[in-house]
Amino acid sequence: MIPWLIFAVVIVPLVVIGFVATRRRTAAGEHPAGEEGLTEQEFADAEAYEAKWHEQDKERYREERLP
Repeated sequence: MIPWLIFAVVIVPLVVIGFVATRRRTAAGEHPAGEEGLTEQEFADAEAYEAKWHEQDKERYREERLP
């Protein structure tokens, strides 16, 4: 019975603490600080590239000879 008490008093809290620490580290890694400004800039660049691509695609379509 004493090994079960040791298990309950020592091992279980250590496992819980390890789990909580791992969750915090994972959550912090998923959302690093300062990422929002970079993401907005990337979206702006993507929108500009998409507009440029559409214009080039329209020009290419007009230049094609359809059979």
